[in-house]
Amino acid sequence: MSATSSPYLEDLRTRLEGSLVLPGDPGWDTARTAWQLAADQRPVAVVIARSAADVAATIDTAVASGLRLAPQGSGHGATPLGPLDDTILLRTVEMSGVHIDPVRRRATVGAGVLWAEVTATAAEHGLTALSGSAADVGVVGYTLGGGLSWFARSHGLAANHVTAATVVTADGRVLRVDADNEPELFWALRGGGGAFAVVIELEFALFPITEVYAGAMFWPIEHAEAVLARWRDWTRTVPDAVTSLGRFLRFPPVEMIPPPFRGRSLVAIEVVAQLDPQTAAELLAPLRELTPELDTVAPTPVTKLELLHMDPPGPTPGVGDGFQLTALPDEALAALLAAAGPGADLPLLSVEVRHLGGALTPGASEGGAVSSLDAAFAVFSVGPMFDPAFAPALNAAVDSVAAALAPWRARTSYRNFTERRTDDLVFDTDVVHRRLQNVKKTYDPLDVIRAGHPIRPAG
Repeated sequence: MSATSSPYLEDLRTRLEGSLVLPGDPGWDTARTAWQLAADQRPVAVVIARSAADVAATIDTAVASGLRLAPQGSGHGATPLGPLDDTILLRTVEMSGVHIDPVRRRATVGAGVLWAEVTATAAEHGLTALSGSAADVGVVGYTLGGGLSWFARSHGLAANHVTAATVVTADGRVLRVDADNEPELFWALRGGGGAFAVVIELEFALFPITEVYAGAMFWPIEHAEAVLARWRDWTRTVPDAVTSLGRFLRFPPVEMIPPPFRGRSLVAIEVVAQLDPQTAAELLAPLRELTPELDTVAPTPVTKLELLHMDPPGPTPGVGDGFQLTALPDEALAALLAAAGPGADLPLLSVEVRHLGGALTPGASEGGAVSSLDAAFAVFSVGPMFDPAFAPALNAAVDSVAAALAPWRARTSYRNFTERRTDDLVFDTDVVHRRLQNVKKTYDPLDVIRAGHPIRPAG
């Protein structure tokens, strides 16, 4: 008997408020498809959950069937999951709901909520969240992996500001987890990823920020050496209220790209400053002295920050990966320019270097399993994969950037910037990793719940 014809699955169908979709059912391809279209997900079954009871019933069925369970919201980070042939894919996209408490400055959201809904609703109360650069990223997956926002240097990782979570454990219990209730699980969920329990609701802090001085400056890529050297030097003295990145961009000559960028290769600086316009303009003067071809940096409502990074407006196939740097000395900058600058022939849309430090520095903030990033910069490279035949060239290009900067690579990696399935990367210190393994052993000893970057139960 195949897993898909198991009586356990047919029984599950009758227990759900949501829906069970099996291979061959109408809507199968839609149900199994992640935002990251390069992930060809082929699980045993897909459950589209609507309630805690649905999640508990799905876990019960997975255990009874000898299967595993992979929770998934938007599916931006789907590629590290790998093959799902022994797995039920638990989609949380219909677990919606956003509640804002303006007095306590708290948001409570369902597991399927995207950042666009949170930022818009919070803004009605003069508040904002530590959201990602893309509006259609799922709140829960982003936050469990750490959460690197435009306010990261001033406020730290988003995971540090989680105040509570409602979860379903591998034995079917529904728990409210916070600093006083199941504190070890609460610690693990904040930055350790989603391998410990299925999060169905998340509560986190909001901040009274309504407007920032933000935007991007663009130059032809031939100016990259001068621009990135100036930006690198500038980052050494900027206040923690400023988060920025330097970026190579290679736009294809297609109609969907606006004319100023279409078919061009550029170097860009993106910046968000929580400063008054005059102070911010004075701070940016050294960059503007280089006369950008296009300068959009100006007073900006926080609700418009989702447009700054020019992320794809919908599901997209891509190949990408990231890592962290301990420093960006002249030698590293030269290596970066050789690998991704004007002389490089790359099929990558973007190679970015994001300034860390500030509240991300180890010891600067308190939180959970990952409360800081022990690095000076984070690098991420990505290219579109509209044809699977492009995959080898894209992977080779991503690898070439990583190889060029290998001498300055930090020991640890950041989960949300790591899009490949591998056991070679280290996300945590040895002490933290062992503690995470003990939490996994306590709450999921059979390793039923899967995550893109797994934590095995302690042996």
